[in-house]
Amino acid sequence: MAKLNLLPINHNDPEDICAAIRTRRGGMLNELDRMLLHSPAVAEGWNVFFGKLRDETTIAPQLRELAMCVVAILNNATYEFQAHSPLYQEAGATVQQVAGLKKLDTADFDPSLYSELEQDVIAFVNSMTRDIEVPEALKDSLYDSLGPRHLVELMAVAGGYNLVSRFLVASGIHAD
Repeated sequence: MAKLNLLPINHNDPEDICAAIRTRRGGMLNELDRMLLHSPAVAEGWNVFFGKLRDETTIAPQLRELAMCVVAILNNATYEFQAHSPLYQEAGATVQQVAGLKKLDTADFDPSLYSELEQDVIAFVNSMTRDIEVPEALKDSLYDSLGPRHLVELMAVAGGYNLVSRFLVASGIHAD
């Protein structure tokens, strides 16, 4: 079977889509972009959708990045975790919280590192990722804590970054 290879870092076809991605990414195409650009339509839609999730949602950045990191850990998407764990920390997470997430699937996971709301977010993302269905009591708790807008945004972030992690793992993009 043929292997999908990353397009070159200076790939520029189609120019308008590559320019839009570079603008959102701060000037460069990352490995994910260089894989997605095998299908310009997918790359363009991806750029718009994930740009909206990252830049136009109003959920607290720390909760947004927590959700992304939890998805990455649960799906063994090392590239995704490497990309988002520094952003999680920049948004206010401690070094211990970042390190703690690496133990999420073990008996050594320490939920006391996280607030009650953060524990609910972790449980919610875990349910969405593993079970698809989320317990009503957990949704109710998050609705009360976040309100409808931020709960919808959390669902979209968790669902969207499950797509990211699954694409990364399937295409063989892992952290070095």
